[in-house]
Amino acid sequence: MTKTVLITGATSGLGYEFAKLFANDGYNLVLVARNEERLKDIKNKFNNVNIFTFSEDLSQSNAAQRVYQAINQEGIQVDMLVNNAGFGLLGEFDTISIEKQHDMVQLNVTALMELTYYFLKDMKMRNQGKILNVASTAAFQPGPKMAVYYATKAFVLSFSEALVEELYGSNITVTTLCPGATKTNFGAVANVENTKMFSRAMSSEVVARQGYAAFIKGKRVVVTGGLNKMGVIASKFLPRSIAAKVAKYVAEEN
Repeated sequence: MTKTVLITGATSGLGYEFAKLFANDGYNLVLVARNEERLKDIKNKFNNVNIFTFSEDLSQSNAAQRVYQAINQEGIQVDMLVNNAGFGLLGEFDTISIEKQHDMVQLNVTALMELTYYFLKDMKMRNQGKILNVASTAAFQPGPKMAVYYATKAFVLSFSEALVEELYGSNITVTTLCPGATKTNFGAVANVENTKMFSRAMSSEVVARQGYAAFIKGKRVVVTGGLNKMGVIASKFLPRSIAAKVAKYVAEEN
């Protein structure tokens, strides 16, 4: 029986690359994003698999529940969940509108948590399933000038690793993908394309391939790129005050 994967933020960047990888391997797709026209384009492009699309802004309250209910009404069984949707913003905390930061928390944290909650329950009933939560190397230290974004990704990593232990002994895996700077629309939205952190950004294709391979194998955490792995290791030994200074430095313009 062909398995079905749900991917959020599926119209660009990592989400789109994940959609291509899953489609190439014959998985049916459930794609969730705000851009309805782009969803239609992707549906027409990947004609070798069944594709279901849902246009929904996951930064809005109760959006995750609406997605879950709509999928159930269509009678679709989601075997794999890829929580990819998210965004960041550059700037000191009190200079960014609280509304935008609230939307960031809603999308990066609340929607991810709620989708995991709903679909994990179904997976547990079948004792089968896979979940991929996209975090970031930002999860490993505080991030001045992107304080809320870094904090949301710390939540994703902590939450996901806790679920791994809760699900120990089952046939359900939870993988956390922690990429560093990646060439996607994220850079433009967050206004970080000209910062030091993006001077060696990895391609979205490479990051997606590494994340996909780790996800299929059921790995716990995957950090993409050699330099990013070194940075994560260093952050574990540095005092958090020093790690915060490093994060602030790389958030500056070149």
